[in-house]
Amino acid sequence: MLYSIILPTYNERENLPIIFYLIHKYMSKLDFEVVIVDDNSPDGTYDVAKAIQTSYGEKFVTIVSRAGKLGLGTAYVEGLKFAKGQRIILMDADMSHHPKVIPQMISKMDNSKYDIVTGSRYIQGGGVYGWDTYRKLTSRTANFLADFLLNPGVSDLTGSFRLYERKAIETILPRVRSKGYAFQMEIMIRAKKANMTVGEVPITFVDRMYGESKLGTKEIILYLKGLLHLFLTT
Repeated sequence: MLYSIILPTYNERENLPIIFYLIHKYMSKLDFEVVIVDDNSPDGTYDVAKAIQTSYGEKFVTIVSRAGKLGLGTAYVEGLKFAKGQRIILMDADMSHHPKVIPQMISKMDNSKYDIVTGSRYIQGGGVYGWDTYRKLTSRTANFLADFLLNPGVSDLTGSFRLYERKAIETILPRVRSKGYAFQMEIMIRAKKANMTVGEVPITFVDRMYGESKLGTKEIILYLKGLLHLFLTT
């Protein structure tokens, strides 16, 4: 079985070689490919991606270069067009998601036949490292509001480290309208409405080693708008 890992990137030149090395290390016994979707990063991420592709080969690395910063959701949609795998892994390129968890996610999906397996910071064994109090409070509040208003049935709605059966992600993505962090939340809500099964594995989310976080006031407002939209329409 082929696993396609979609890595959206924007200014990740320092992180990309490390995350790719770790993916290769922990998935060396599996058939996989990495689809890098770069939003015209001004720091030269594309050049680093090309160097990785040259080293590992086009069989393992596909690069999708976009004209500008077009958003995480559309990066997934674009990456899926180039992904050839029967299962799709979505994760961040900034080292916040450790690839060592991927075999656990695969085992969970294999054993319980879940449509989706998501990494959770908020079940036993999960957690966060390197966040300040404001970031922790923001994340907890976002998940609490979503859980209270939407009853999604999963503990970590805003996380983006997930393994999908291809049919599941292809069914859900065309229905998702939210942007930013609300995008991840809406995927879970749409999955529940479609009666898809979701499993969770604990992860420790580690704040990025290099570069700056994309979380800001704009992203928080987009999340709240998305939450309200889903509450009123689902």
